[in-house]
Amino acid sequence: MFKEKSTYGFIGLGLIGGSIAKALRNTYPECHIIAYDVRKESLELAVSDGVVNVPAHSIDERFSDCDCIFLCAPVSHNDANLLKVKQYLSDDCLLTDVGSVKSDIHKHINELGLNNCFIGGHPMAGSERTGYINSKALLLENAYYILTPTEEVASAKVEDYKQLISSLGAIPLVLSHDQHDYITAAISHLPHVIASSLVNLIKHSDSEDGTMKMIAAGGFKDITRIASSSPAMWQQICMTNTENINKLLDAYIDSLLAVKADITNHRDTAVYDFFDTARLYRDSFIDASSGPIKKSYSINVEIADEPGALASIATILALNNISIKNIGIVHNREQEDGVLRIEFYAPESINEAERILSSKGYITHTKK
Repeated sequence: MFKEKSTYGFIGLGLIGGSIAKALRNTYPECHIIAYDVRKESLELAVSDGVVNVPAHSIDERFSDCDCIFLCAPVSHNDANLLKVKQYLSDDCLLTDVGSVKSDIHKHINELGLNNCFIGGHPMAGSERTGYINSKALLLENAYYILTPTEEVASAKVEDYKQLISSLGAIPLVLSHDQHDYITAAISHLPHVIASSLVNLIKHSDSEDGTMKMIAAGGFKDITRIASSSPAMWQQICMTNTENINKLLDAYIDSLLAVKADITNHRDTAVYDFFDTARLYRDSFIDASSGPIKKSYSINVEIADEPGALASIATILALNNISIKNIGIVHNREQEDGVLRIEFYAPESINEAERILSSKGYITHTKK
C-alpha cells in the first residue's frame, strides 16, 4: 500500500506530527507530504526544512490525494477535524491518530461510520518541549508505537501500517483500544497523578523556610520527575480516560491502606514482603526507554569540591563530542554515589563518558 512516492497528510504539525513527518521524509525522500496547522510559522518552517511539500491553511480537497492521514492536533479538536476531513477521504486512504487515549477517538470514528479505514495510533515517545520546532526524526527510534485497529479495518491495511511504522524505526504493537487505555492508565496516567500528588503533599507539608524542598533529591526527585509534565495535557488525559484511572486509583488507595495497616501494627514480615516484592518485580523490567515514562541516561562522578572541577569535566566531554543534557551537583546523597550527576541524551554516551573520565582518573557510578 505505502510506496516510495506515497502521499501523507497531517492535521496538526506539532512535536509528534512534525517528528513523524520528518521520519517519513528521511526514510522516503520522494514521498509527498501535505500538512495543516493553525500555526502558520510551523508550516513555513516545515516547508523551509524540506519536510512538507504543500502547506495547507485549511482542511480541504488537497487531502483527497492522501494514502494516509495522521490526526495530530490536540485530542479536543478531533471531533471537529474528523468532520472536516471525512468529506475528503479517498476509498483507499488510511486514517490514524497519535493520541494517548484511544477509546474517545474510536467512539467518534464509529459515530461517523469510518471504522473501515481507521487504525488508532499512539507513539510512546515525547519530550518536555513541544511544537514543530522541537520535533526530530529520531524521536520514534526504538519507541513502542501502539496500534488499535477497528474490527472492520482490513487486516492487510494493519499489516501495511505495521510495516510503515517499523520502517520509521519504531516498534509496532497491536492492542484493542480498551486494552490500550487500561494499560496506559496503569503505567503512565496513574503514575503522573501519583507523582503530582506527592509533590503537592511536600508542598503543603513543608516548613515556611522550605527545608523539604531544599533537600528534596535522590529518590524523591526521581519518582516525581514526571510531575513536571504539561498540566493541560494531563488534564485532557484524565478527562478522557477517567474510568480506567479511577479504577486503578481505587486499587492503589486500597494498597496504600493495606501497607499503612501493616506499618501501624508492626507486621514486620508483611512490610518486608511489600518492599521485596516490589524490588524483585522492578528489577525484572527491561532496561529500555520506549515506555511513556522515560529512562534517564545518567552517571554520577566523584569530584573534589574545588574551583573549576565541574568545568573541567564538561570541557573533557565536549572535546570528545559527547553532548550533555543536564549537569548538576547532588546535594542529598542518601541514595547516591558520586557528587556530580551528568545526564545524556542517548544511552551510548554513558559508556563512552565513563571510559573517557576513568582514563582521566575520575571515579564514575552508573545510575540504574
